[in-house]
Amino acid sequence: MTRITRGATSSSPSFRSTALGITAGLIGWFIVVEIVSGILQGYYIPLFSDIVIELGIRDADVNWFEAGQLLLSAIVVPILAKLGDMFGHKKILVLAAVLTALASWGLVFADSFWTFLLFWALQGFYVVWLPLEIALIFERGRKQNHGVSLTRRAAGLLVVGLEAGAIIGALAAGQIYAATGDLALTLMMPAIAVTVVAVIIAVFVPESTPSGERSIDTIGTILLAWGLLLVTGALAWMRLIGELDLGPGAWWTVAGLLAAGIGLLAYFVRHELGHRNPIIDIRILTRPDMWPVQATAFLIGISLLGAQGPLSTYAGTDPALGYGLGLDSAQRSYLIGLYLVSLIIGAVIFSVTSRKVSPRLMLIAAALLVGVGYTLFLPFHLELWQVLLNLSIAGIGCGALVGAMPAAAAAAAPFGHTGEASGMTNTTKTIGGAFSSAVFGVVLAAGAGTVAGQTAGSLGGYMTVWAICAAGGFLAALLLLLVPKVAFSDAPPV
Repeated sequence: MTRITRGATSSSPSFRSTALGITAGLIGWFIVVEIVSGILQGYYIPLFSDIVIELGIRDADVNWFEAGQLLLSAIVVPILAKLGDMFGHKKILVLAAVLTALASWGLVFADSFWTFLLFWALQGFYVVWLPLEIALIFERGRKQNHGVSLTRRAAGLLVVGLEAGAIIGALAAGQIYAATGDLALTLMMPAIAVTVVAVIIAVFVPESTPSGERSIDTIGTILLAWGLLLVTGALAWMRLIGELDLGPGAWWTVAGLLAAGIGLLAYFVRHELGHRNPIIDIRILTRPDMWPVQATAFLIGISLLGAQGPLSTYAGTDPALGYGLGLDSAQRSYLIGLYLVSLIIGAVIFSVTSRKVSPRLMLIAAALLVGVGYTLFLPFHLELWQVLLNLSIAGIGCGALVGAMPAAAAAAAPFGHTGEASGMTNTTKTIGGAFSSAVFGVVLAAGAGTVAGQTAGSLGGYMTVWAICAAGGFLAALLLLLVPKVAFSDAPPV
């Protein structure tokens, strides 16, 4: 009788435990990376007043920092994500981490508005970290036929790390500056953290399997970059018109930039459809399990990114006007902190329940929570507990979606396109946030004139903001109903 010796097959317990251990370790390192990403997003906000004084600029000039980073992130994410698919996601993740570290060190030594603006914009390379991490986890899990479920659970944990890092960063910055009184020394802390993360990625993160493509669509890349630059530039100008009172003539600039950007993006789509190796495969984005996810990312970006400014200003509005909470800066920071906690709760719920509940239903439920939370603002907004309740409901939904969308896009993408698909959710979310931020700025600025002698926006302006955010959540839920029921699962569609 011939004795058959079993090797370490894909079905053997030893293979499964080893693969699971490697993947768990990979997720652990990525949680550290996302904590640092969160620190970058929360660390500088409490220091803006001191940065303004140090650079000798106006408070309004801080808007240019956000606009510059927004422009860069919208451009680099789809391009770097595609390069990750082509040459290996780890290589591009290391590159993005190194560029972010160099920019973070540049902020330490920046001594003028323009140098600070340059390094602040370049620091925006960190926005591609999460899509590349999702792609790395998915490709590793795909080899054991559980890439989709593993990516869903991991994405929730990564978002927990991200939001926890934002809270840590916001709290640490004020404490460090208060203890040292030295702004340059305080700004060194995130630079050191990003440098350590770059080393961690280079040493401990395994490489994914490249798609094998070695040619990039140069013309498509240029068209995409300029199209996004013009569109996001128009939105940034649109927002600044309301905030800086640039005058009616500036609207012609906005219209021209927007028309040129949309025209270039339309030509980009036509070019990509006829190209053998497109920078973004339009046919994949139009699949029934992909385009609703990308549309949801855009719609959720409205409330997740665009509504933060109006939330802060409403919380600080004097209740003597008949609305607003009258909170000081410290109390407003606590309000934002509680909102971030609700995002963490949503991400944890998504991660824990992703194995037991249909991911499609989870996405729909999360989008509905966003819609319900902002709808409640319309009748209930005068008391602090009402605002906290509304924000918590919307925050839980947003937290679940932040983790779910890149994972869902990766699950819907074929091999060689996971980074591209997950990266596009970040791009569409950013554009949604930029669009809504611009619209909200104009709406609130237009309403300010109706409040006698005040700089506060009108109640009607805030109502409009909340209604748009609620509509975005409900519309996202409707679009997700169009996704096939078998989407986003480990089992192949029947």
